[in-house]
Amino acid sequence: MTTETTKREQDRPERTPSLMLYVVKQLELVARARLDEVLRPAGLTALQYTALSVLERRPSMTSSDLARASFVRAQSTSDLVATLTKRGLIQRTADPANRRRLLISLTDAGYDVLHEYDPQVALIEEEMLRELDSEQREQFRHFLLAGREALEHH
Repeated sequence: MTTETTKREQDRPERTPSLMLYVVKQLELVARARLDEVLRPAGLTALQYTALSVLERRPSMTSSDLARASFVRAQSTSDLVATLTKRGLIQRTADPANRRRLLISLTDAGYDVLHEYDPQVALIEEEMLRELDSEQREQFRHFLLAGREALEHH
């Protein structure tokens, strides 16, 4: 170890155990890995499942709407939509108000896959929140949404 390295280490401020963003990212990575594991038999990824669940809550979206709601880039959404369309889980139809615009919605097969895997996904969420009572769960949700909102509108 050189004197310069030692000097840098001495000048470095003491770090907190974990930055909150790091903890949030760790949670996201673990949750995604668990989702991928549960969804593997259906041939779905966590991102594909998320897109299907977004479409269940908000049918007839454009690709750009789906990208924003699923937190993915336009190119990723294009690939995602192509894959899910090819598998027959979603369909694209012309918007009656603007025939040049295509709207995406779930097919019956898409609803079936969601309903088959929803209970397993709910178990992952329940496992994650097991140590929290109902009030703490609501606070956790509130804090996560507040953090997202703050960063979206910087």
